[in-house]
Amino acid sequence: MMKLTPRVFSGMQPTGNLHLGNYLGAMVRWVEMQKSHECLYCIVDMHAITLWQEPAELRQSIREVAAAYIASGLDPKRSIIFNQSQVAQHAELAWIFNCVARLGWLDRMTQFKEKAGKEKERASVGLYAYPVLMAADILLYRGTHVPVGEDQKQHLELARDIAQKFNNDYRDSIVASGYADGLFFPLPEPLIQGPATRVMSLRDGTKKMSKSDPSDLSRINMSDDTDAIARKIQKAKTDPEPLPSEEAGLERRPEADNLVGIYAALADTTKEEVLGQFGGSQFSVFKKELAEVAVARVAPVNAEMQRLLGDPAEIDRILANGASRARTLAQPILTEIKNIVGFIQS
Repeated sequence: MMKLTPRVFSGMQPTGNLHLGNYLGAMVRWVEMQKSHECLYCIVDMHAITLWQEPAELRQSIREVAAAYIASGLDPKRSIIFNQSQVAQHAELAWIFNCVARLGWLDRMTQFKEKAGKEKERASVGLYAYPVLMAADILLYRGTHVPVGEDQKQHLELARDIAQKFNNDYRDSIVASGYADGLFFPLPEPLIQGPATRVMSLRDGTKKMSKSDPSDLSRINMSDDTDAIARKIQKAKTDPEPLPSEEAGLERRPEADNLVGIYAALADTTKEEVLGQFGGSQFSVFKKELAEVAVARVAPVNAEMQRLLGDPAEIDRILANGASRARTLAQPILTEIKNIVGFIQS
């Protein structure tokens, strides 16, 4: 019987440019968590191919995400950084979970409906079963905590449902394996992000900043240089009123709220403190200050990313080492799962 270790698992897809929303909404928090938790940070390339990816571009994107992780402050010696496809146990456990999960559960997943749209019959099985693989990603390591944004909360709830059903279905076998309480999998808990979780589009404050938005002006990419960052902030949509002096004044002003929130997150302060400094100012003044803060924070990350990408062999070495460490954690857990299910193993 393995002792349950508090363990954080999270990851990002290597599709398109990582942007300021990824950085402020996830990676900044990840860097802090690695100081106090055992953490695995995965580049989920198996999830990426649920939609077609050009192979050479996918390989480059995997390296770019790895570079962004490290440049943002994730330490490969402290955290396990790896790409999912190098750890075959993810796929093995996903199949077992495919046999635990129920179609009705997957039919309720809103992200599939959004991504498949009217082309549901032409969508890949992988896109439909994506949440089951996500559950396997987390539970393969008996992950106890998962940092999630709003768009992934439903998938984490499914992971909890799968863990609960596995524990119920195989309770006698789990007890026979030495788990007196009949609980093999923990029910992973969400780590809800802070106030900067939902960084919104620079062109529409009601929509989340996204790498899939056709307008590059809608986001600040982590690969943007100083001039691009300043230009995008200058062109960011605003309203004609000056900034309010109190946070309540941001209600029904989504673009103003977004830019104030971005400034607060970049400067490690609060919206109230930002408004205390800039309340009554025109956006032309505020945007100039915001651009300076953004450049000061993002430019060093960008520079380190470019340095790392100049040595792809080193990135590949880091990923291979992380994958080896992940397999070392995963294999004993998967062996126990197979024994519980009833598989004969050599």
